[in-house]
Amino acid sequence: MTFLSRLLGLARDIVIARFFSASDAADAFFVAFKIPNFLRRLFAEGAFSLAFVPVLTEYRNNYTAAQTRDLIDRVAGTLGFILLLLSLFGVIASPLLIGVFAAGFIDQPAKFDLTADMLRITFPYILLISMTAMSGGMLNTWKRFAVPAFTPVLLNLSMIGCAVYLSPRLDLPITALAWGVLIAGVAQLLFQLPFLYREGLLPRPKWGWRHEGVQKIIRLMIPALFGSSVAQINLLFDTFIASFLVTGSVSWLYYSDRLLEFPLGVFGIALATVVLPNLSEAHYKKGATHFNDTLRWAIQLSLLIAVPATFGLFLLAQPILATLFQYGAFSANDSIMAAILIKILASGFYARQDTRTPVRIGVQAMILNMLLNVVLVVWMVQSGFIAPHVGLALATTASAYFNAYRLARELRRDAILGPVETFSLPLLKILGACIAMGLLIHFMLPNVDLWSELRWFGRLRELAILILPAILFYGILLWIMGFRRQHIVA
Repeated sequence: MTFLSRLLGLARDIVIARFFSASDAADAFFVAFKIPNFLRRLFAEGAFSLAFVPVLTEYRNNYTAAQTRDLIDRVAGTLGFILLLLSLFGVIASPLLIGVFAAGFIDQPAKFDLTADMLRITFPYILLISMTAMSGGMLNTWKRFAVPAFTPVLLNLSMIGCAVYLSPRLDLPITALAWGVLIAGVAQLLFQLPFLYREGLLPRPKWGWRHEGVQKIIRLMIPALFGSSVAQINLLFDTFIASFLVTGSVSWLYYSDRLLEFPLGVFGIALATVVLPNLSEAHYKKGATHFNDTLRWAIQLSLLIAVPATFGLFLLAQPILATLFQYGAFSANDSIMAAILIKILASGFYARQDTRTPVRIGVQAMILNMLLNVVLVVWMVQSGFIAPHVGLALATTASAYFNAYRLARELRRDAILGPVETFSLPLLKILGACIAMGLLIHFMLPNVDLWSELRWFGRLRELAILILPAILFYGILLWIMGFRRQHIVA
């Protein structure tokens, strides 16, 4: 289901690129979408889910069904009311928010006003998607993973539909995308309600700020609000700097980041979604051995997927971008491996209700990213580098690897992550297979001029001729080196 969602996400971005390109209007929409999207990952997929799922698992295992239902009702009422106030503030203060997050637009009044107007439409999405995330957290805790994983499909379908059918009918066509985001928020929440009702989990919202479980979630959320969103804060800072660069820089970074998000979403987020409730259950019921084994399995599986994704995106960044978005922007997409590992490693802390350690490490990574952003972009601008926005992507990569390394080191110190030797041999086999796969891709890769000469279908055909044999070759090499089904299925 996650794969379907991400596939349609790529289709959505192809449609946006075809209809709006890397224009002033597209830059405006991506900023107006990025701010509530940032808050979505902060509250919905980020800190709230990471705090809510372990506490809900604790209540399900250690408390009565009535007490668990009361927790759900109190959380729904408290979260919903707070986010309603936040949404009202965002709608009213949208110009102020644009001035903070995209200060480079201030000197471009038309672009600034358009961005602020679209933010007023997209900002209520944070309320709707956060309640959707709460519903998904409950279904995931009850091991019903398919419905929450399918839900993002509705966002992609809504935005595609609005871009194709609504935008030609509006005076400002780009605002159709903003309406698509708001419509999707309503659809996503309504979609999950029947499944909650079937499981007997449909909330009856009640105010519960002083409820013991709510207070515990809040205490866990406060540090997790920062720690789980370091990558998003970094992306917002990237957008802030890109707003001062040439028109199109915000869009170029967005499209490149979407390529990174595809394997991260399909494998990293899907794996982390399944691992978190299982690690939480192991912490409360099955003991340290099962907890450690589950985490080691998740890391090994993530390496099996992330390392070849890193090689593939690095070697094929230009052909993929040309095929999907019709231009050849460059991005340091090798950060995908670190991004997936961060998702898995951080779950080892959140499942034990330790939100402080990822925060401390995340702060260090964020400061490093911001420093590198400024240093690399300034250096590239002064040296006349043709694409200074590449410095932002390189800084994100470096800070992501630093974050993953520090998380792994802390888990090792807590005797949760096994010795380095546990992963050395599998990693060496994976690297060997990836190097061989990379050589095959390099040997088969046509001249770069081909991608600008071919039409869209021809580009897609050539890309498939490169990728499918490479994946098959990688799988055969792993099988020859001893990887079997038990290394993939827990």
